[in-house]
Amino acid sequence: MFAEKVDDQTLVSLYINGQESAFEKLLRRNQSKVFGYIMKMVKDEDLANDIFQDTFVKVVRTLKNGKYNEEGKFLPWVMRIAHNLIIDHFRKEKKMPIAGRGNGNEDDDFDIFNILKIEDQNIEDEIIYSQILNDVRDLVELLPEDQKEVVKMRHYVGMSFKDISEATNVSINTSLGRMRYALINLRKLIEEKELSLTSS
Repeated sequence: MFAEKVDDQTLVSLYINGQESAFEKLLRRNQSKVFGYIMKMVKDEDLANDIFQDTFVKVVRTLKNGKYNEEGKFLPWVMRIAHNLIIDHFRKEKKMPIAGRGNGNEDDDFDIFNILKIEDQNIEDEIIYSQILNDVRDLVELLPEDQKEVVKMRHYVGMSFKDISEATNVSINTSLGRMRYALINLRKLIEEKELSLTSS
């Protein structure tokens, strides 16, 4: 029906203009990458299926409402929707991972997330810890979009920089650079707002 060489953006345009079969082609072309990514993150097939379905429901809704403006970047856009839904799931389950530095050579020397570790805590500590997390999330939202994206993928979802580069369609070095700038900017924001990010 559609030639293999028809790109995603053309298919998106055809679908928006009423050709329902164009979306079937988009789905077939991208579903294995999207599902594989979700499965890798949640490690549960039923849950991965649910998030996959939710992802494409949101994709359809956005396209139908005329709110899609990611020209030429259909798959990275779908991946972002998927990873946001994964983050939402972790938040609801209260299992959102706050990763440390990884293997020690991927991030900048200063890593705000290294100090956010859950240990044996009493109620007061838990309240303080919760406030620290909220403060950090608020600061992350102030970052430029590309930096915010890599921080969420790395520290909320626990993705490797290789996975991040594939999901965002940039090189690993670009992902590392964005993380480095994000951490520098977070440090500046902490100083500006005079926040205390320790519970002691």
